[in-house]
Amino acid sequence: MVDVDSFIEEKKDEIAAAVGDGHAIIALSGGVDSSTAAALAYESIGDQLTPVYVDTGLMRKGETDEIRETFDYMDSLRIVEAQDRFLDALEGETDPEEKRHIIGEQFIREFETVAKEVDADYLVQGTIYPDRIESEGTIKSHHNVGGLPDVIDFEGIVEPMRDLYKDEVREVARELDLEEIISERMPFPGPGLAVRIIGEVTEEKLEVAREANHVVEEELEEYEPWQALAAVIGKATGVKGDNRVHGWVVAVRSVESRDGMTARAQEIDWQTLQRIQSRITGENDNVARVLYDVTHKPPATIEYE
Repeated sequence: MVDVDSFIEEKKDEIAAAVGDGHAIIALSGGVDSSTAAALAYESIGDQLTPVYVDTGLMRKGETDEIRETFDYMDSLRIVEAQDRFLDALEGETDPEEKRHIIGEQFIREFETVAKEVDADYLVQGTIYPDRIESEGTIKSHHNVGGLPDVIDFEGIVEPMRDLYKDEVREVARELDLEEIISERMPFPGPGLAVRIIGEVTEEKLEVAREANHVVEEELEEYEPWQALAAVIGKATGVKGDNRVHGWVVAVRSVESRDGMTARAQEIDWQTLQRIQSRITGENDNVARVLYDVTHKPPATIEYE
């Protein structure tokens, strides 16, 4: 386990040395990784940092409002409304890796635009050790690792937490006095809800995925999962009222893990599962059925794409 106090001081010095007299932007998503990196960088270089939150349209329910409230003490916080640009870029794409690369490319382009406006030279990211291992091992690409474009208009990328596991990141977050809603938050993928949608990303699928994920996180909070999620995986027939429908199939997944490298599907009681399916199908007329995923990692990954 990392010595948190020493780590914080060491990384503050490292960030300051890397940026020097320049200016940096931080890719802030609201997850514990990027939020901790942002807090660390802000303590290190203060006004030399511009935190950038990109609303991709692929975020959790209420995410943007939470970001505004949590990080309002950072005067230079920039919120970029980029929903249409991301959805346009993803239109028609069904390949999982291509979707990740498209999102990674668009992320960097959004950051570059802000960087030019504020004359920033460096990009700070919340990359952690499992991100690098999975990308290097081709398990998946990350928009902050394997999904980076070949040409980046920054002098350098700073990744202060690249050697930490998730539980160590949480330790650092607590030491930095980040709110519990951030320090204890479940992991959320960089590409957002796009990797919880099989096939093409559409506004309809996004709305189903967003509301279903909200239900799952609420209902499974007492189980304290490493990660709990809902994915839109296809369509199937169902019955709504007296009508036969062809609606979306939502898969629910809840796992236990230490670092995300391996994971075990949680045993959820039947009553809870029935409550989840009742809410998801009842709150969205376009959902025909709900499944529970009992697959461990390996052989499955935690996310669906």
